[in-house]
Amino acid sequence: MEQRHLGRTGLRVSRIGLGTLTWGRDTDEHDAADQLKTFWEVGGTLVDTADVYGGGEAEYLLGQLVERLVPRRDLIIATKAGSVPDPYRRFDGSRGHLLAALDASLERLGTDYVDLWQIHAFDTGTPLEETLHALDIAVTSGRARYAGVSNYCGWQLAKAATWQLAAPGIRTRLASTQMEYSLLQRGVEREVLPAAIDLGVGLLPSSPLGRGVLTGKYRHTTPSDSRGASDHMAPFVEPYLDEAASRIVDAVATAAEGLATTPLEVALAWVRDRPGVVAPIIGARTAHQLTAALSVESLSLPDEICQALDDVSAPVHRYPDQDWSTL
Repeated sequence: MEQRHLGRTGLRVSRIGLGTLTWGRDTDEHDAADQLKTFWEVGGTLVDTADVYGGGEAEYLLGQLVERLVPRRDLIIATKAGSVPDPYRRFDGSRGHLLAALDASLERLGTDYVDLWQIHAFDTGTPLEETLHALDIAVTSGRARYAGVSNYCGWQLAKAATWQLAAPGIRTRLASTQMEYSLLQRGVEREVLPAAIDLGVGLLPSSPLGRGVLTGKYRHTTPSDSRGASDHMAPFVEPYLDEAASRIVDAVATAAEGLATTPLEVALAWVRDRPGVVAPIIGARTAHQLTAALSVESLSLPDEICQALDDVSAPVHRYPDQDWSTL
C-alpha cells in the first residue's frame, strides 16, 4: 500500500487507515484479529482507536493483538483522549484529564508510546493553550511521537495549529486533524480543509463511506446485519438516508457500473485522493468487508468521473466561505 506523509511531518502512514470504533462491542477478538492481520498483510500501517471506543475495550483488544499477530514496529498506532461519559460535560480537555487518559491508554494498549495522540474534540471549558500543553508534554516525555486533533471546526483548528507553530522547538506542531468527510458530508471543505492545507495539517477522514450508505447497501432495504438495523447504530446511519443522499448514492452506483467496480471502491477512491487528505479511516465489521475496501488500492478515478461526483454532491458555499469576488 502507498505511504503518505502525515501533514508537514516526517511520519509516513498507509493511505488507508484501519478504524476500531466497534472493536470490543460489535467486533469480537476473532474478527478483530482477522482484520488486523488482513490489513497488515497488504501493507496497512495506520490503526486508529480512542480511549472511549467500547469503553476502553477497543484499545485493550488492539493491545492484546499487537506483537502476537503483528510486530509493534510495523504499526502506526493512533488514539484519542478528551471525550468523557458525562452527560453534563461531553469533553474534558484539561491537562490533568488528558495526561491521565493517555497513561491509561498506554496501559490498555500494552505499549510505552503511541505514534499519534489526538485530542478527540474541542473543550470550550478549558483554555486552548492548556489543552495543547498536554500534547507538548506527551511528546517531550516520549509517550507520544506525534500529535493531532479531531472534530475541530475551522477557526479552532487554525487557532490551535497557529499557536503550536508560534514557538517552534518548544511546542509540538499539529500533524493531523480527523474529521468526517465523504461524498455525503463535505462540510470540511468550507473552512477546515483550507486551514489544514495552509497550515500543513494532514486530514484523516472518518466515515469516508458515509457511515456505510455509499456502499449502496441501503438503496432498497436495510440489511438485518447492518449498522442501520442495529438499535445503537441506527441513529448514526439515519441522517444519510434522505432523498439528497439517495441521488448521490445512485450516481456512485452508476459510476461503479461504468468502471466495472463497486460503489464502495468509487466512494473511497474519491475521498482518498482529495487535496489535503492523507488516509481515510475504514471501520469494517468483518475481514471480508475490510478486504473489499482495501481493494481500492489499484483504483484511480478518471477525471470525468471525479467531476461528475463533485457536481452531484456539491455543497452550497456562499459568503464568506468562498471568494467574495465570485459572488
